[in-house]
Amino acid sequence: MAKKLIPLAIAYDFDGTLASGNMQEHSFIPNLGMSKQDFWKQVKDHAQKHDTDEILSYMDIMIHVADLKGVPINKKAFKGHGKDLPLFQGVEDWFGRISKYGKSKGIKVSHFIISSGLREIIQGTAIGRKFNFIFASGFRYDQNNVAKWPGLAINYTTKTQYLFRINKGIMNSYENEKVNKYIPDAERPVPFSNMIYIGDGATDIPCMKVVTLQGGYAIAVYDPNKRSSPNRTSPKEKCMKLLEQGRAKYALPADYREDKKLDQLIKTIIDRVVAECSLSKLTK
Repeated sequence: MAKKLIPLAIAYDFDGTLASGNMQEHSFIPNLGMSKQDFWKQVKDHAQKHDTDEILSYMDIMIHVADLKGVPINKKAFKGHGKDLPLFQGVEDWFGRISKYGKSKGIKVSHFIISSGLREIIQGTAIGRKFNFIFASGFRYDQNNVAKWPGLAINYTTKTQYLFRINKGIMNSYENEKVNKYIPDAERPVPFSNMIYIGDGATDIPCMKVVTLQGGYAIAVYDPNKRSSPNRTSPKEKCMKLLEQGRAKYALPADYREDKKLDQLIKTIIDRVVAECSLSKLTK
């Protein structure tokens, strides 16, 4: 009989974690004839004026401005915007490499996205098929796959529910009864102690805290090529603050290449999970 593999889940934010910048800024916003500064200002003004969530506001603005400018906002167009997103070094072969290492140690590694960005843009990237499931904001589409209304908006606090969906094995965004249903820890597909969350900033704090408090691993990553300026804190400084405040356990460059610090850390965590499972069996 084949040995049962130990489950381990890695959940990733997307923007600033796996790819540089915000996904809308690389081609979608320029296609609207707007600067990213003008777009996000309009989003903030809209949210303040109508007292609405900023994620819903950016999705509303995308539909409204795209309609005015005649810019396509269907599934195919969104996936096209993901095609050339600049991923951090090593990302494209990361998932297979880490899964292979895990399997060699008796670990089944699953990869998930939990993002406020757009599901279809992520699906269109070079790594869109690498994930077990993508939890991300998305539109409701008509019969022609044209975006008509925000269907799912994931903000920094609602992100945490998707950790519980992974923990309980719920691979959709709509089933709510099971999320709140009591399930003994031993019966959950992925224990929080076998969960890693990788993010880059303040919007990831609730997820980092949930994972850390439940015995898992929260990792803050930063773009090493972006420096601070008089008006802007560098990504590294932001991540170091998360580390100092106990939100994250580790802070490292977003360099996913083999033998770099992040690669070494994840493999070390995998080794630790294996060791802790062995210790647990000895004490039963």
